[in-house]
Amino acid sequence: MLTKNQYGLIELIKNTSSFIYTRIFFRKARLIRLPFYIRGKCYLSYGKGFTTGYNCRIEMFNLNKKNDKKLIIGQNTKIGDYVHIAAGEKVIIGDNCLFASKIYISDISHGVYDGSKQQNSNPMLPPDERELITDPITIGSNVWLGENVSVLPGVKIGNGCVIGANSVVSKSIKDNTIAVGAPAKVIKEYDIEKQKWIKLK
Repeated sequence: MLTKNQYGLIELIKNTSSFIYTRIFFRKARLIRLPFYIRGKCYLSYGKGFTTGYNCRIEMFNLNKKNDKKLIIGQNTKIGDYVHIAAGEKVIIGDNCLFASKIYISDISHGVYDGSKQQNSNPMLPPDERELITDPITIGSNVWLGENVSVLPGVKIGNGCVIGANSVVSKSIKDNTIAVGAPAKVIKEYDIEKQKWIKLK
């Protein structure tokens, strides 16, 4: 059952000003709720129907000096309040995605911590002086991210996935699965023939 929003007077006033802002600065979007913080707008590509909650922060940085789109968002994707997305190389988000609030998605890290390049992560250096490293992120279509989810550099989340609240996605997740935890692990997958979710043992 779909819910119908019942806005109060203050909310209606806020949405009216946000609607005017959207029509002027983000014409393809459905609604960009204010306040909205954006950096590097020229590196953003978004599809029709894009919707944001309040206090979202979207940042694009041309770290690879290619002058291409760094953040690509498909059609009818909706993100909640206080979502922070940072793209330095490439973050791709598919169509019809639903993101809850307080989600963090970034393809950028201050240093490398897997042992491959220790010079980039020397703990004697302040974190903001360590070399910025990027690793692209891809989030498929029809993906639902729960409250407080973090998606880290280099991750690919497949189509039709559900990521549970408070999860930290540090490794790729295959299509049509449910993953939870920190780090996120797959606990269910959708059986297309049986048309139901199957719990993994």
